[in-house]
Amino acid sequence: YAKAVYAEIGGPGIASANFDMRFSNKEDGVGGRIGIGGFSLSDNFSGHTTIFTVPAGVNYLLGKDGKNYFEIGAGFTYVGGSSKDEFNSENFSSSFGNLTLGYRLSPTNGGFMFKAQITPVFARGFFIPYYAGLGFGYKF
Repeated sequence: YAKAVYAEIGGPGIASANFDMRFSNKEDGVGGRIGIGGFSLSDNFSGHTTIFTVPAGVNYLLGKDGKNYFEIGAGFTYVGGSSKDEFNSENFSSSFGNLTLGYRLSPTNGGFMFKAQITPVFARGFFIPYYAGLGFGYKF
């Protein structure tokens, strides 16, 4: 079963570390991902905000040369966090869905892994069709 670990900027986890694996003993086909991510923002006016993300999803890799794949997928991301300023402190949580369409470099014998994708995100009341992500890691 092909597996990969990678860091991703953008994409469903915003800024995340991820694990991906195929669900059969093939290099292509159906697989899934789970990750953990987050970031923190601070300024003198609005205080401090911390965001925590957990992206999860299924994907399908299409390719014949054992190295270059077209990736399609769907998933959701849990988002939790806290916001603090000098007067208030607030915790929040939400989630959003996503689709994935992109390129993945994933050599059969393992090694450097790269992915670039368009990742439309959506939830009740919003849709961002042109969101994107880049991932770099190791396939084994």
